[in-house]
Amino acid sequence: MSSAPEKFDAWDIKESGPADAVARVLLLPGGMCSTAFYDDLMAAPPLASAPVRLVAATLPGHAGTTPPHDLSMESYAALAGALAAERGCDVVVGHSIGANVALEMGAGGHFAGPVVLLSPAFSASDEDKALAIANSLGRVPGVGMLAWAGLLKLTPRVMVSNLPPARREALTAEFEKNDPAFCRQVIRHYFDYLDRYGALVARLRDSGVPAWVVRGDHDDVGLSAEERAGLQASPNVTMVSIPDAGHLVMVDQPVAVAELVAQVTLD
Repeated sequence: MSSAPEKFDAWDIKESGPADAVARVLLLPGGMCSTAFYDDLMAAPPLASAPVRLVAATLPGHAGTTPPHDLSMESYAALAGALAAERGCDVVVGHSIGANVALEMGAGGHFAGPVVLLSPAFSASDEDKALAIANSLGRVPGVGMLAWAGLLKLTPRVMVSNLPPARREALTAEFEKNDPAFCRQVIRHYFDYLDRYGALVARLRDSGVPAWVVRGDHDDVGLSAEERAGLQASPNVTMVSIPDAGHLVMVDQPVAVAELVAQVTLD
């Protein structure tokens, strides 16, 4: 684990919006995803027409990009915090594992908020069951690499039915860039992080960072009744449900998510 960022200058970044914008937003994609998963959000009118600079950055190592030396979630939070400071970002939006990185940026003191968390997991039991199985098999000598190679071949086929037709080819191609060996290691670190804290609701609450927890109404990642109650009782947390959206909420309903991000950023 690391609380101070290693020196890293190989970020894969995509930017849009006025260079002299009054506000800047860092967008962190989910695990095994790239900046392409934010294309629809970045093009949505509520943000595309706003005085906001959007900085989308693939988590290093994901979608075939250059990985850092330290793959712990704490290290990713420190790296992203340093990037946010370097680019002058006022808000961080994270999706899935990227949302957990954003959560840890606040909890670890790397960013003071606000953060918009799209479909985070607050405990290991919330996570997608296929990902949890791949993590367990990935720890078995002689089996782990085969399991991850199989998962990365199968997942794009499963993803297709959950993606808008116009985006299927582009987004599955991004996912196919992933390296099984890297995914095996980084997801192990991710589940170790979830196990280390047990439940992340209190960690988010105690950070004091203003946070919006955003979930599609048919998200595959779970949220227990206890976790929901804890979030609703947290004074710094606002819960938002997006209709007709799954885990890829910013792909399913980019305009609704863009409206929220614009409101959080400009209010």
